Amino acid sequence: MRFTLPRDVYYGAGSLAELKNLKGSRAIVVTGGHSMKRTGFLDKTVNYLKEAGMEVEVFDGVEPDPSVETVYRGAEAMRKFNPDWIVAIGGGSPIDAAKAMWAFYEYPNVKFEDLITPFSFPTLRQKAKFCAISSTSGTATEVTAFAVITDYKKGIKYPLADFNITPDVAIVDPEIAYSMPQSLTAYTGMDALTHAIEAYVSTVHSVYTDPLAMQAIKMVFEYLPDSYNGSHVARDQMHNAQCLAGMAFSNALLGIVHSMAHKTGAAFKNGHIPHGCANAMYLPNVIRFNSKNPVAAARYVEIAEACGIVGSAENKIEALCKKIEDYNKILNIPACIKDFNNGMVPEDEFKAKVHDIAKNAIADACTGSNPRQPSQEEMEKLLTYCYYGQKVDF
Repeated sequence: MRFTLPRDVYYGAGSLAELKNLKGSRAIVVTGGHSMKRTGFLDKTVNYLKEAGMEVEVFDGVEPDPSVETVYRGAEAMRKFNPDWIVAIGGGSPIDAAKAMWAFYEYPNVKFEDLITPFSFPTLRQKAKFCAISSTSGTATEVTAFAVITDYKKGIKYPLADFNITPDVAIVDPEIAYSMPQSLTAYTGMDALTHAIEAYVSTVHSVYTDPLAMQAIKMVFEYLPDSYNGSHVARDQMHNAQCLAGMAFSNALLGIVHSMAHKTGAAFKNGHIPHGCANAMYLPNVIRFNSKNPVAAARYVEIAEACGIVGSAENKIEALCKKIEDYNKILNIPACIKDFNNGMVPEDEFKAKVHDIAKNAIADACTGSNPRQPSQEEMEKLLTYCYYGQKVDF
């Protein structure tokens, strides 16, 4: 058994200034589009690193759902600059991309296909250490051993998993999350809830991960609606909650909500289903599916009881599902794939692709730790129920 976290986690308003205390000579800052530049946090990051005595270069423009090609470009920029610190700031996308870039920077001959198998990374920190600074309150990639990279040629999101890519330093500064738009606050918040619930019922949960997962669940239910409505106090708490959830799932792993989200996210021709939105839509039905496993059912009952839900065991589980569905309504998240983005995924396209999506979801790295292993037929049925917004009953 193993429990791995960053060496240092700095948290609280203003903790970004801890960058001034990093020791090194060169830092490359990896970031996304314009939000960090627009809010001034990119400039603050660069200036703090310069105060630490480092030469700094910026690699920006990492897209949402970063591609293999972007990862290769970033690694090439790193090889030219030769940093001893990689500092990633932004949402999950730039941090995930930077984690993968790190591997190709230190090992230029490694191929992406070599890293898809979980826990197959070469030994990192031969050239650089890694600092992650999250601007969203959901992915928790600043404390995890995971990254999600998309192969657009195949239309598949690949979760990369290895304790090597757990950052050395995580900065959890809620001030960076204050400017999140409502939809992103909703999606990332439900992503955090999914992380915590899946970690709690995972087949490899432990006494180390359980308290983190349960505390995160209670905090998300308490603070997410107010965070969605812009409360800074609630956003502070959500930034902490998502980090606790990340510590839990990085060690307890995840389940098929994430497998399904990974494999539906980039599968359809009219656009992407954002990861947190997909998780929110699928979570209630996956709970219903998994609760046919008595061990998982007992774990879901514990979650329900911790959230103040009363009644029989079966009723508690259904009430938990209903609570999540009610939160989706409050957060303006659609109930099912069919309703997403004004019918972005047509019925005929879904039916044509559901077999392959199910096959890919079963093969996803997150499926192995799910408490109930679905067959191909069951995964297709589960996805179909999630498409139409029907309650799973098998």
